[in-house]
Amino acid sequence: MVELAEPHANFLRVARTAHLATADEDGQPHVIPICFAFDGRSIYSVLDRKPKSIPVARLRRVLNISANPKISLVVDHYEEAWSHLRYVLVFGRAELLTEGDELASAVDLLREKYTQYREMDLDGSPAIKIVPERFVPWSFQPQP
Repeated sequence: MVELAEPHANFLRVARTAHLATADEDGQPHVIPICFAFDGRSIYSVLDRKPKSIPVARLRRVLNISANPKISLVVDHYEEAWSHLRYVLVFGRAELLTEGDELASAVDLLREKYTQYREMDLDGSPAIKIVPERFVPWSFQPQP
């Protein structure tokens, strides 16, 4: 498992959104904001039942992960006070969870983090599992 310093791991645990980048078999990138949960080892995002224009199985991120499981994920924080800027960039591999204990645990983790998921029917909803292979943390620190 790839190690991440505790301040950066905590940042991933509490951050509310991230941007997931996938690419198709031709390398065409696709970036989308996601809600996610980090359990210290993997990152999870459920494909919930918010209105979508196409079925979940045909979502671009799902098709891309099936064709090319390499992903990038950026979790960032912006403030006008640039000394507070920071991000963690994650490089890894993604897979779709459609059943089983790990999916149930991922949904529980997401429900614990987001009150909106506590009220949402997630039965039968798959989740994206990201297995990090490398973390790149960054923060702006002004020079003394």
